[in-house]
Amino acid sequence: MSDRMAPLYCPYCGEEDLRPHEDSHGAWECRSCARVFSLKFLGLAANALEAKR
Repeated sequence: MSDRMAPLYCPYCGEEDLRPHEDSHGAWECRSCARVFSLKFLGLAANALEAKR
């Protein structure tokens, strides 16, 4: 398990019955809708950072 925060709900069905998926690192399995997904942080939007200044 990584130090990053786990997703709180499935992005497809909204249920909270999530488990780490064993076949690939960073993937999550929803036991409610049987989907496997992964989330990736891409970065911060530069224009959002400039607007806060």
